[in-house]
Amino acid sequence: MGNLLKVLTRDIDNAGNFFLDFENAQPTQPETAVWEEVNQVLTEAQVVLDDLQTYKGAGQEIRQAIQSPGSPGVQERAWSAVVPLVNKLKTFYEFSQKLESGLRILLDVLTSSSSSPTQQLEQKQALARQFAHILHFTLRFDELKMTTPAIQNDFSYYRRTISRLRINNPAADAGCEVNNELANRMSLFYASATPMLKTLSDATSKFVSDNPDVPIENTTDCLSTMASVCKVMLETPEYRSRFTSEETVLFCLRVMVGVIILYDHVHPHGAFVKTSNIDMKGCIKLLKEQPPISVEGLLNALRYTTKHLNDEATSKQIKNLLQPN
Repeated sequence: MGNLLKVLTRDIDNAGNFFLDFENAQPTQPETAVWEEVNQVLTEAQVVLDDLQTYKGAGQEIRQAIQSPGSPGVQERAWSAVVPLVNKLKTFYEFSQKLESGLRILLDVLTSSSSSPTQQLEQKQALARQFAHILHFTLRFDELKMTTPAIQNDFSYYRRTISRLRINNPAADAGCEVNNELANRMSLFYASATPMLKTLSDATSKFVSDNPDVPIENTTDCLSTMASVCKVMLETPEYRSRFTSEETVLFCLRVMVGVIILYDHVHPHGAFVKTSNIDMKGCIKLLKEQPPISVEGLLNALRYTTKHLNDEATSKQIKNLLQPN
């Protein structure tokens, strides 16, 4: 015990596990039921990422359909190409709701005790690891979505086609897996530059408002503690050398940014004020010390998906640090 406390206080005099074990933490018996429920979500999360990474789009078929509006064969080929892709986008959208559920389950466990956030994370390392994996997935999904313009193009073509069909037959979408009503909800989801992050931010804020008996500090302190643990582990060679994979470095960076964004949405004054429990200046400098290709998406997430960055209370130094080069 005391491993996380040592991380937070930079006490590295003794050898041992000084960090939250994102690579190997396993659930204790009392955690097993929650762990297994969330693990089902995380297993599906990997499938979603694999599908998104291989998403090719129907750009060529759509261009041909636009150029040949009077050719039924060309129109049919475009529709046949787009429909399975939109069904895949539906799967991603529906998964966001499962991810939200998994997050709420973990927040409920990690914030409900009278123990300190450090004790909670240390005593429930396997669940903290799952929480970190949800954040890692979220930022990775959004990075891929932002670099896959075919998603918006395919979905826009699908909606235009459905709308055109419904002019002549209001029930034309009745047999479609994605009808007009569902397409409208999906449109709101994909309109966001970072749809999964928005889902988690909204879910965390709703968790706080739905649980007035749980002090908001339980949630914000859990998030800020996780950010601090990630930062110190990455900054300290003795801790960083314990990672068995270099991928864990990027994993920690993504988790750090994810919890900062959630904290900024939930805390009344956000993550950027001087009184924040998160060392924002240190976190940003840590990100900027990494290879730009690895962290530009994370810096953009801080620039464009946080809530309080542009507040008057945010120091000019922090705003300048986050200015694009």
